[in-house]
Amino acid sequence: MQQADDREAAEPAGAPVPPTRLLDELGELAGAVKRLFGAQLQLLAAELGLARSAISWMLVAGLVATVVGVGFGLTLLGLIGLLLAKWFGSWPWALAALAGLQLLLLFGAIWLFRRCMHWMSLPGSRRGWRSMMRETARRAEQQSGLAEREGGEA
Repeated sequence: MQQADDREAAEPAGAPVPPTRLLDELGELAGAVKRLFGAQLQLLAAELGLARSAISWMLVAGLVATVVGVGFGLTLLGLIGLLLAKWFGSWPWALAALAGLQLLLLFGAIWLFRRCMHWMSLPGSRRGWRSMMRETARRAEQQSGLAEREGGEA
């Protein structure tokens, strides 16, 4: 009791009350939360930077693969042309045979594409395609509704 009186006597009447331990701990908690969210934001920024970089590198890799694939195809055509020239004994005949082979492959690819388009246009295929699209749209609506409900509860 006497210690409380001594403290009151030592402090002037208008002096501020010293902060309690609880306020110190709340301040430390707020600082820790701020550091945590700051670190999370830095991590998110780093991940977005990596994703942006990865997309750029994927595009570069796709371009390089396309260029190398075309170059490889041209090299193979040149080798086939050389073998045909040796076999026929004439460059014009070899190039004509190579052009004919390429024309056959082109028509085969066009025929396959048209056949696939025909299969997709068949009534059974159309029904399957329509039902698959409806099911996908229904699932997307359910997921967005679920996300809205979860967002409203939080």
